[in-house]
Amino acid sequence: GSCMENAELYHRQHLTFIGTIRALSAAIDAKDQYTRGHSERVAMLSELLADKVGYSEEDVERIRISGLVHDVGKIGVPEAVLCKPGRLTDEEYNAIKQHPCIGYEIMKGIPDLQDILPGVLHHHERWDGKGYPHKLAGEAIPHMARIMALADTFDAMSSNRAYRAAMSREKVFAEFRKCAGSQFDPDLVEPFLSLD
Repeated sequence: GSCMENAELYHRQHLTFIGTIRALSAAIDAKDQYTRGHSERVAMLSELLADKVGYSEEDVERIRISGLVHDVGKIGVPEAVLCKPGRLTDEEYNAIKQHPCIGYEIMKGIPDLQDILPGVLHHHERWDGKGYPHKLAGEAIPHMARIMALADTFDAMSSNRAYRAAMSREKVFAEFRKCAGSQFDPDLVEPFLSLD
C-alpha cells in the first residue's frame, strides 16, 4: 500500500541526501591531498563522542552530518594557501580563517540543514575564547561545535600535513590533556580519549 511506498520513498530520499552530503565533503577533501578522508574521519569521531556523552540516536546522526560538511567553506579558500608547505603569512592565515563563515553561508539556505550550522560555523572556537570566527568562550560555544573541535584537531594532529608529519598517539593524547580547559571543553577530553 501507499504507506510502504512512502517509507520506500523516504528511505530513497534519505540515501540521496546522505550521498549528496558525502559527495560534497569528498569534493572539499579532494582540494588538498593531505585532507583526503578528513571529513569522513571527523564525522565518525564526532559521532562516537556524541554517542558516548549521551546524545540521542537522531542527534548523533545530525552531528555526523555536520562533521561531513564542517570544512565545506574551504572551497572558497585558494589552493595555494590551503596546500602551502611552509609557515602561513598573517594574510594567508586570515584567508583560511574565513572557511567556517564561507561554509555557513553556503549551507544556510538548505532548510533541512539549519540544525547542523553551529558545527560548521563554530568548530574552530576555543574554550578560552581565543578561537575563530566569533571568539566564543566556554558554554557560549554550541555543544556540537565543542565535540567537533576535538574530532577535527585529533584528526589534524594524527595525519600528515603539508607543513609537518603526523604526531604519535601518545603525543596527541598528552597534548589533548594539556589543552583541556584552554582549547577544549574540559568535560569532553576524557570521554574523547576513552573512545576506542
